[in-house]
Amino acid sequence: MISYILRRFVQAGICLFGISVIVFLLSHLSGDPALLMAPPEAKPEDIQALRVMLGLDKPLYLQFWIFISKAVQGDFGQSIRWGKPCLEVWLSRFPNTLLLGGAAMAFTLVVGIPTGILSAVKAGRWFDSFGKAFALAGQSMPVFWVGLMLMMLFSVALGWLPTSGMGSWKHLIMPSFALGWYFTAAITRMSRSAMLDVLDSEYIKMARIKGLPESLVILKHGFRNAMIPIVTLAALNIVTLLNGTVITETVFNWPGIGRLIVDSIFARDYPMVQTCVLIASGLFIFTNLIVDVLYAYIDPRIKYQ
Repeated sequence: MISYILRRFVQAGICLFGISVIVFLLSHLSGDPALLMAPPEAKPEDIQALRVMLGLDKPLYLQFWIFISKAVQGDFGQSIRWGKPCLEVWLSRFPNTLLLGGAAMAFTLVVGIPTGILSAVKAGRWFDSFGKAFALAGQSMPVFWVGLMLMMLFSVALGWLPTSGMGSWKHLIMPSFALGWYFTAAITRMSRSAMLDVLDSEYIKMARIKGLPESLVILKHGFRNAMIPIVTLAALNIVTLLNGTVITETVFNWPGIGRLIVDSIFARDYPMVQTCVLIASGLFIFTNLIVDVLYAYIDPRIKYQ
């Protein structure tokens, strides 16, 4: 197990380095941030002085080396737009994204897993049809469209909820639902599929023959053995919720990491964009590692060399 974890850490380092190179090159294709930051009346020598101050006069490979050598020490550089350390700016926005992602994930788990289980138990009945229609709608409709429709209904037509921003718990309802519905649909479909495979197994039939209560058969013998694909999807969804809030936060003007990435891209804030992408990639890779280790505890038959 230890050797497997060490190999995964080495692979994670290689992946992060490759991602950092790609993001660095792509971000520099958007143009010169000095031209964006300089006032309209700035002279060429003023713009050049700004480039020197920001370190943009150096060759690309040297700029990348400076950034990556500091990043491994926890220093992600200075944000061009906000004039603060990139990590400080990221940490100031992360609690907002964590709140939104946590609310969306709670909605996903509370609604998705029970709906999937009941759909499998009542396969072919009306609730199964409802569950499949609910999942199909959630995975078919774009998040931005769902958000706009929610605004039109609950903010414009009914006046119950605020359209955007962050404040009271009312500001959280629409963005968390819009963000979480897609993942709820995925969890519902995965739970239903995994439970259908398990409920057709011989040990489930044996448990029923022994006269065990149906709730015990479904939850203890059925759901526990169906957990591996559900845990995998749920764990990856947690990171995806935290890293994939760009559209939702933009539509609802939520001041989180997703909105920070969009603002940084428009401002050509290279250090900030690279910081957000590197941290997001690290969270995703680390979550994959945690899920792989959890497999061995959920199913003792799984062994790592």
